[in-house]
Amino acid sequence: MKSIPLFITGDHPCSYLAGEIARSTFVHPAFRMTQSIYAELLKHGFRRSGNDVYAPHCAQCSACISARIPVARFTPDRRQKRCLKKNAETRVAIKPAVFEQAHYDMYLRYQNSRHTDGSMAHASPEDYIDFLGNSWCDTIFAEFSIAGEPAAIAVVDRFAEAWSAVYTFFDPKFADFSPGVYAVLWQVEEARRQQREFVYLGYWIQNCRKMAYKRNYQPLQLHIGQEWREFSSFSTCTP
Repeated sequence: MKSIPLFITGDHPCSYLAGEIARSTFVHPAFRMTQSIYAELLKHGFRRSGNDVYAPHCAQCSACISARIPVARFTPDRRQKRCLKKNAETRVAIKPAVFEQAHYDMYLRYQNSRHTDGSMAHASPEDYIDFLGNSWCDTIFAEFSIAGEPAAIAVVDRFAEAWSAVYTFFDPKFADFSPGVYAVLWQVEEARRQQREFVYLGYWIQNCRKMAYKRNYQPLQLHIGQEWREFSSFSTCTP
């Protein structure tokens, strides 16, 4: 781990918190990344975007905190149980992480419905697959279908000890089924069935609506000060 070359980006406006300045640490693109190395980096707060592996490295802010669910201890709350009941007839097909026109079209509909201010609302096919796929990890596209129609895609990286939720998008017309919530619940249950220990959810950001939802999956663990702590212990120390 000590021999991995890193570089730090310049300052740029934060994508999550208005008025904040962000920067990131990236694994140098010349480094030969492997699935086993990335599995270790996940434990230390790193994530991937396509083939790029990064972690926040902001000078004045530590709001982005890696989060994971210990799947053996997870129990759905009342709202999540309602979501499971609503999706009782939802079907899942595991597909390779390759370009499909129908998935790409759904992705654009999702971006233009939920993230109109983001650059990915106008993503090309190459932008789309470069963002979600990669060349060195066991990545799947879990396709959720409702009434025989593709409704959502969960992009998942699979490891010997854990799953990592990369990204989920869905057709806006199926929003009433809470496909984003169902995708997380499905990943937790599948990871538990396959005897994986954790599902990594990416970064929890307390004051960002798009990222704060992760606190709804309890028990949750947060990577703070180079160790994993229970969310409950963090929240009792936070105003």
